[in-house]
Amino acid sequence: MKPYRIAALAFVLAGCAMNQGTPGSTGSTGSTQASRTESCKPTSEQEIAALFDRWNRTLQTADPHKVVANYAERSILLPTVSNKPRLTVAEKEDYFQHFLEDAPSGKIDFRWIELGCNSAVDAGLYTFTFARTGAVVKARYTYTYRWDGARWLITSHHSSLCRRRCSFGWGWVVVLGISGCFAGRHLPHMR
Repeated sequence: MKPYRIAALAFVLAGCAMNQGTPGSTGSTGSTQASRTESCKPTSEQEIAALFDRWNRTLQTADPHKVVANYAERSILLPTVSNKPRLTVAEKEDYFQHFLEDAPSGKIDFRWIELGCNSAVDAGLYTFTFARTGAVVKARYTYTYRWDGARWLITSHHSSLCRRRCSFGWGWVVVLGISGCFAGRHLPHMR
């Protein structure tokens, strides 16, 4: 099994484990949580793939609030150009406020999607082009999604730079760069 599939499976299993009640946990009524039943929203790989397009369209608005609206209230962002995990709405908006300054646009280069009951994982490789600076940045990504009863929301988003090579399965793409410089252009400000 390829490493990214193992990682994606680990995310799914971790999400399943987190959603299970623990012995002695209580709900809002103070009683011990009973086992719950959940109906699964029918979905498809195409529907999950379209969630990246939705997220990318909100990047084009240059409005951090609109981008962050794609994330569940309880979610984590481990962004490409920041070493700080973002947990709150304010922390995510702060990150995107600066990320959006260089007018990024993303394109999926390779993806792998796993569907679950009201959850999904979209993992792979993407490229960001920054219109303001001309920088091109290749990165690995993982999005986990959860159906909230009305729409799909991001519950975790991890993105990391491809410092040397990203394999697409059919060949190698070389990312040139040293210390955050790609093709002679600096990366967006690390925050």
